[in-house]
Amino acid sequence: MTSSTLIAIALLCSSIGVLDGFYVPGVAPVEFKRGDPIEIKAVKITSTRTQLPYEYYSLPFCAPKNGTFYKSENLGEVLRGDRIVNTPYDVRMAEDIDCHVLCHAPKRPMKWSFNQQNIILNRISHDYYVHLLVDNLPCATRIVNPSTNNVAFEHGYRLGFIRDSKSYIHNHLKFILRYHEVSNRGVYRVVGFEVETYSIDKSELSLRDNDPVNNCQLPQNLLSAKPQPALEPSNGPLDVYLTYSVTWKESEISWASRWDIYLAMTDVEIHWFSIINSIVVIFFLTGLVTLIIIRTLRRDIAKYNADDAADEAIEQSGWKLVHGDIFRPPKYPRLFVATIGSGVQIFLMSMITILFAMLGMLSPASRGALMTCAIFFYAAMGGIAGFVSARIYKTIRGRRWKKAAFLTGVLYPGMVFSACFFLNFFIWKKSSSGAVPFTTMLSLLFIWFGISLPLVYLGYYIGYKKPPIQNPVRTNQIPRQIPEQLWYMNPVFSMLVAGLLPFGAVFIELFFIFTAIWQNQFYYLFGFLFLVFIILVISCAQISIVMIYFQLCAENYHWWWRSLFVSGGSAIHMFLYSIFYFMTKLQITEAVPTLLYFGYSAIMVVTFWLLTSTIGFFSVYFFIKKIYSAIKID
Repeated sequence: MTSSTLIAIALLCSSIGVLDGFYVPGVAPVEFKRGDPIEIKAVKITSTRTQLPYEYYSLPFCAPKNGTFYKSENLGEVLRGDRIVNTPYDVRMAEDIDCHVLCHAPKRPMKWSFNQQNIILNRISHDYYVHLLVDNLPCATRIVNPSTNNVAFEHGYRLGFIRDSKSYIHNHLKFILRYHEVSNRGVYRVVGFEVETYSIDKSELSLRDNDPVNNCQLPQNLLSAKPQPALEPSNGPLDVYLTYSVTWKESEISWASRWDIYLAMTDVEIHWFSIINSIVVIFFLTGLVTLIIIRTLRRDIAKYNADDAADEAIEQSGWKLVHGDIFRPPKYPRLFVATIGSGVQIFLMSMITILFAMLGMLSPASRGALMTCAIFFYAAMGGIAGFVSARIYKTIRGRRWKKAAFLTGVLYPGMVFSACFFLNFFIWKKSSSGAVPFTTMLSLLFIWFGISLPLVYLGYYIGYKKPPIQNPVRTNQIPRQIPEQLWYMNPVFSMLVAGLLPFGAVFIELFFIFTAIWQNQFYYLFGFLFLVFIILVISCAQISIVMIYFQLCAENYHWWWRSLFVSGGSAIHMFLYSIFYFMTKLQITEAVPTLLYFGYSAIMVVTFWLLTSTIGFFSVYFFIKKIYSAIKID
């Protein structure tokens, strides 16, 4: 690793803290005057035990008197299962509410039918959380550790709880809203949104008729109040009062820092440990590659180019002996270049998306933007993927470029779309908001066949018209016989060993990505992610060069596909890690959530394999061209 590379990494590390605090450019804060209405919106209800989100009104909650209105959402929000809708909570800036009965007039509680009670019971038993928004700020629940007094926060609020085998509903919400006054101008910004939940039986609630705002009175001690059961013992209708209170607190927190409590849920020190661990792996691989290139390769090239020592060199090393077969076209050339083209698309999409996110444009405050941009960037990179794939296809003497272009354009999107379409049936059956609507599927198909595939064909047309890449040595007509290989050159063993080091460089960051996906956490440290991405690229390139060099020394010239599988071997470890994560970190027990977890994990593994295998191929290809252009061939 050169000194300039180390300086660049140091500068990037020093900027990570700044980048993490930078939010969506161009988004202006909303300012309120005292008494202005502030809308509370519901996003969805989620559970880490089922991985099936539901929309807010799938439960028998109160609806606004003027009807429900769903927010127009971007593609990423729809795919995440967000269904943002208005709620009947009446909240006004800097005006407290002691107790208010929601929806209905006092002495007229909600009546939940037996079926509705069973739905509530099911959601409580699966640890569902409700997610609300105020001024695009998600609600959080404060958790205090009684032994250490440490404060932590949970996303959303818990729907209910189970005590002594009985389920209780959190029917009273205390909204703690924090505001910041702007330059003493009498205008305020919302900078905090916490929720305290209580379960209060209707017998503990005192109702008032003479006050339209504070139309109820809570018991003195909310924690010791009799809780509200979620099931009527007689199996008849259940009378429930849904109430809320509002407390405003002035805060010194600025608007730009209001996301800090959500982003502080991640331990930054672990990320630094991940970076240090990854850099150690990089130094190890760099030393190994340097040893091979400086000592072994230079010695071999010097001997090969020395006329008087040619015979001795041939006996000592075998990689020159396969010069007549090293660029022999691989089997299944169309599938090979389709794999490379898909990997190029994924690589460019990943790099550009992470760069935009690192600049703050795709932070958690920009809901759904990360997934939306990733999809559009993938489609837009189709032209470059087609061009690169066509150049390789012509170099390996491919003839049917139109079929190769079609396979390149449909290979990866076809696998992803087929898997998601299959899983979507099970999500539909569960009536989950995570089910992709039919219109959204049509939009995805249009992006695929209307943007990505035509760009792939355009790139193929341009790339195939160019002359093939000139290789430094000619290919013999008759293939050379490959000698018997040693046991450690077995493809499966090579994949497992070679994939271990790149996976070891990124697995800690992978834990946070899995946590963000499967445990409803926010991922925001894109500066770390970009650095880990660069480390992944370097480690895949280095380990691929090392393993293919050993293979060539064993006079095995079938390196095309091997370069993909060797560097992509880290995907095997990623799949094994997903099994380990499922067994140790998640509490999924039902069949459909298990199917969803492993189905989506398989998509992630295939994506990771295409990414790492493409990196390995290009590094090996340039390495082979370099070493064979440095020797004299008779």
